Order: sequence, then structure tokens, then C-alpha cells
Amino acid sequence: MSKESRMRATINQKLTEMGEGERLKELLRAKLTECGWKDQMKAHCKEVIKDKGLEHVTVEDLMVEITPKGREGTEMPFTPLTIASVEGGALTRCCVCSKRFLVPDSVKKELLQRIRAFLAQHAT
Repeated sequence: MSKESRMRATINQKLTEMGEGERLKELLRAKLTECGWKDQMKAHCKEVIKDKGLEHVTVEDLMVEITPKGREGTEMPFTPLTIASVEGGALTRCCVCSKRFLVPDSVKKELLQRIRAFLAQHAT
């Protein structure tokens, strides 16, 4: 296991033990609903179903189609961490993407700020 993997595991363990991981999940859910992300994902699902036909689409097909769109983002200036799961998907790494970003930078920055504050407060 690499040093980065060990550090990531330790941070995730601390987030879980202290209940901050759950609070971050709730904040993320609220912010994604507030900014329209959830509605955008719902609309994209409807498009996929319309294009392929209801009888030809499975839940797995929808996941394959919408997951990349839902995870679009920008590179953040920190080590990527698995910090929250969202409706069966996961906010894992922020990746470089040439497409329009669905998750607003303000949401990502707020989560980053909360994680940094948590780590600063609980540094060992």
C-alpha cells in the first residue's frame, strides 16, 4: 500500500469515526439538490430512456450513461480523497474534463474547505 493510499485510508477512517463523513454527505446532497445537479441527472436519465426506449434500458445502462456526466469536475488543488457517496455513485476524485461542469466550483470549494478545517482541527 502506497503512502498516499495509507494517508487516504487514515483520513477516511477519521472522517467516519468522528461522524464528519456523514455530515459531508448530507451537505453534498443538499448542495447538489440546491444547485440543480439532481434535476440535471434526472433530465439526462429521461433523455437516455427516450433515445433508447424504455423497454431497452436497464438500471445498469442508465448508470453507465449518467455516471461520467455526474462526476464531471475540475482538478482540485489537494490530494484526491474518497469523501462521500451520492445516491449510489461516489464523489471520488475531481478529474480534469473538457466538458461543461455540472457540479459548481462553489460546492467543491465548500467541501474542500470543510475537509481542510476538519483535518486541521484533528491533525495528529
